[in-house]
Amino acid sequence: MSQNVSMDATDLSLLSEFNADARASGAALAAAVGISESTVSLRLKRLKSLGVIRGFHLDVDPAALGVGLQALISIRLAKHDRAEIDAFTAAAPQFPGVVRMYHMAGADDYLLHIVATDTEAVQSFVLDYLTRYPAVAHTRTNLIYRVEDGSAWIPAGE
Repeated sequence: MSQNVSMDATDLSLLSEFNADARASGAALAAAVGISESTVSLRLKRLKSLGVIRGFHLDVDPAALGVGLQALISIRLAKHDRAEIDAFTAAAPQFPGVVRMYHMAGADDYLLHIVATDTEAVQSFVLDYLTRYPAVAHTRTNLIYRVEDGSAWIPAGE
């Protein structure tokens, strides 16, 4: 995890613009933020080296690949044995269909975001990968109807 990094209003504005369009050119970012292209490049390199920008990712529509069903599966562990937690944490992101895994505090220990072709595939996922795993005590599946990305979580530059 990154440390808390000191950023000025220009950094925050640059992040906000970049978040809106990560394919924007340096010239477009410079114009939107009011700085030179070379400054955009230097600041983006700095933010990446500090771990603020963690990477650049392809966003694929699962439905276009024939996996139009998405689900969130809450998982509660049977016991909090370090070896079992570590084993599950290492294995679960590699299960077929897992988009993202969250290790959480609260009633449930993990939340898996998965994609599947249909409800039968979701059921098979739970039976084949989760209920057979010795650390898993309980699962709860919620189907996702629609996903909307948030865009207002980056603080505004002033």
